[in-house]
Amino acid sequence: MSATDHTPRLPPTFNRLAWSNLAAQSADQIALAAAPIVAVLLLGVGEGQTGALQTALTLPFILFAIPAGLLADRISRRALMAGSEALRAAALLGILALIWFNLLSLPLLALLGFVAVCGTVAYSVAAPALVPSLVPPQSLPSANARIELARTVAFASGPALGGVLVGWVGAAPAFGFAAALSVIAVVLLSGIYEPARTPVPRRHPLQETREGAVFVMRHDLLRPVFITQFIFNTASFLLLAVFVPYAVRHLQLSATGVGATLGMYGAGMVVGALAATRVMRRLAFGTVIGLGPVAGFAAAGIMALTIFIPSPALAALSFFLLGAGPILWVISTTTLRQSVTPPSLLGRVSAINIMSYGARPLGSALGAIVGGLYGAEACLYLATAIFAAQALVIWMSPAVGLARQPDMVGEPAAC
Repeated sequence: MSATDHTPRLPPTFNRLAWSNLAAQSADQIALAAAPIVAVLLLGVGEGQTGALQTALTLPFILFAIPAGLLADRISRRALMAGSEALRAAALLGILALIWFNLLSLPLLALLGFVAVCGTVAYSVAAPALVPSLVPPQSLPSANARIELARTVAFASGPALGGVLVGWVGAAPAFGFAAALSVIAVVLLSGIYEPARTPVPRRHPLQETREGAVFVMRHDLLRPVFITQFIFNTASFLLLAVFVPYAVRHLQLSATGVGATLGMYGAGMVVGALAATRVMRRLAFGTVIGLGPVAGFAAAGIMALTIFIPSPALAALSFFLLGAGPILWVISTTTLRQSVTPPSLLGRVSAINIMSYGARPLGSALGAIVGGLYGAEACLYLATAIFAAQALVIWMSPAVGLARQPDMVGEPAAC
């Protein structure tokens, strides 16, 4: 019998974390959507400058994931999350003040946006490491599903809400609303009791970073998960890089049609998050891990099929699968990491997982190069091949053979 067949009700302290996560993720998505709109409408910048802004808003995931992981393993994870969210609120309020006093410039917007995203990175690294201390082991799948549902709701609605706020009430209230959500997240975190962790000796940061990386790369279950996720991110952003021009030219979609088709990605994420707990109760744990990569491969194959059958419905189905399957992957692999990683390493292991996002610019660059030389159709074929590779990696690993969620591990015995 699966360990998740009889899942107890999640404790109130975790529910505060879940609501805090919803507020924090919503603040992040609203601000990320509002920043380029403000840059174009208020500052009058062009495509190249907005590209530089987007780069500034993504760099913290590469630069600060590992330092955030080190902090999450050294200090209170709840305090780190509250401090990072307060940092984001301060940065957003800074943008708000600059807009009100007509002092905002693109460099200042990029700088404060960069600071705000640093808060996002620290929060995102610490949250999965905090969850196992708040819920019993058998409740981890349900808890992770709740966390991912909040993230998907924010992901699906945040950009639209950010655009609406800027369009209806102006740029300043949009950033003010995002800052208020960050403050709410901090208040909710303040009411969480975090059990004390066993103190571990502190060493040089490079030694501790190496310890986390070695743990992941030598672990028979975590290593293929990281490789699969890196390949998946490459393939998904390759597909996304060429979809809009392909949809307009080949599928004859209008701007509204393109938006509706891309919206199926968010719909798939929400459906997958809602169904995750039931799916994990009915299927073997390893099978659920394998579903996400297979769904990604199926999504890419269906999108490639539109080369021969130019159907918007097929494109919409592709994005739905690209959203639904990987959410099951995130929930199941997060539970796996939390179960097999010693508590003192969870922050660094979570950070290394976030480092796989570094494959996203690689996928976008592949789309630009291959699309420019050979056309969008070649990109769709290449994406399908890369998605096939990531499915093969995980299905050849021992992770898919797990009948149930692994037992929680403790700290290794001292030598």
